[in-house]
Amino acid sequence: MVRDTGERMGVVAALVRSAFLVDAVYAASAREHGLTQQQGQLLCVLMGRPYGMSELGSTLGLAKSSLTGLVDRTERRGLVRREPDPDDARAVRVALTPAGSALAAEFYDACCARIDELPSGFDERERRTLADLLARLVSDNEVPAVFD
Repeated sequence: MVRDTGERMGVVAALVRSAFLVDAVYAASAREHGLTQQQGQLLCVLMGRPYGMSELGSTLGLAKSSLTGLVDRTERRGLVRREPDPDDARAVRVALTPAGSALAAEFYDACCARIDELPSGFDERERRTLADLLARLVSDNEVPAVFD
């Protein structure tokens, strides 16, 4: 439990602690759906469309060998598949399978519901302000769309 010292928290501490909070919620949702956090991220990214391996590695911030292992493990579970890239015969894209698509939607909805509860003590104006400020932070830092 966090103690309230009455002192204002600085932006660095607030952002870092917020990241830990969201990460913990995300991890709990992943476990409940039988996924690792990275598998959950992979499924959420692929909800929009198939990705090439290099683009996927950049979006998830993973080295080629780590990404290959992640895709291999997730493919063995029947959640993703590799398919030929229509624009490059030497490359493959990673896409959700029907089972992966269903699990991704379930996981995504559960995460959104849990994360939406975090600022439950905020009124509507505070929630809009928080969303606007965080959206600007994300936009200014060109964070890839991994959870839209």
